[in-house]
Amino acid sequence: MYAPDEMNGSIIGQYLKETTTRGLHIGCGSHLLSGWLNSDYLPRHKSVLKLDATEPYPFDNGSFDYVYSEHIIEHVSFEKGKQILRECCRILKTHGKIRISTPDLTFLFALFSEPHSALHSNYIEWATNTFISGAPCYHPTFVINNFMRAWGHQFVYDETVIRLSLESAGFSQIKRCVLNASDDPALCNLENEARMPAGFLRLESMVFEGTKDIHDPTQP
Repeated sequence: MYAPDEMNGSIIGQYLKETTTRGLHIGCGSHLLSGWLNSDYLPRHKSVLKLDATEPYPFDNGSFDYVYSEHIIEHVSFEKGKQILRECCRILKTHGKIRISTPDLTFLFALFSEPHSALHSNYIEWATNTFISGAPCYHPTFVINNFMRAWGHQFVYDETVIRLSLESAGFSQIKRCVLNASDDPALCNLENEARMPAGFLRLESMVFEGTKDIHDPTQP
């Protein structure tokens, strides 16, 4: 097992001691999930584990039943994203599940192909007013350029590529889910829709779940 520092070790030890069904929440920010081990690169609360999602995780193989992340993987390179998914697979028990929410590249294309949709028009106006100073008009070109460059985004996925990434990391039974909905009660109501105006997180996001395969390619 990787050796965590004293504070992290205390958070991990207490969580593993008190929790039987274990879930790791990666990149929680201020959105803390009850019953989960909330983690973040820059913790905002003393109960949050400091975790660099791109480095080896301080957990034994098969330590968790669930792993969840929302809008994290797009902030690292494609190669680092593969590493994150491999570590998630490693720390999950056999038949453990991952749920991952990330921006959908096709939503950016849709800003052009459906420019007169009320939802798309409202999104373009909101994004321009909130994030883009100096734009001479409300136009998807400004929104798309900002989205691809802002907030540290490095690689935005589409459905095909995120599926391939999950499969290569050792996950099977991969399925696309509706935001905040799942066949597994433990994976319902996790996405933080309140952080954006109504409907916008659903517009941006795609959500996938996968199950750790018995034949895990990340293990010897």
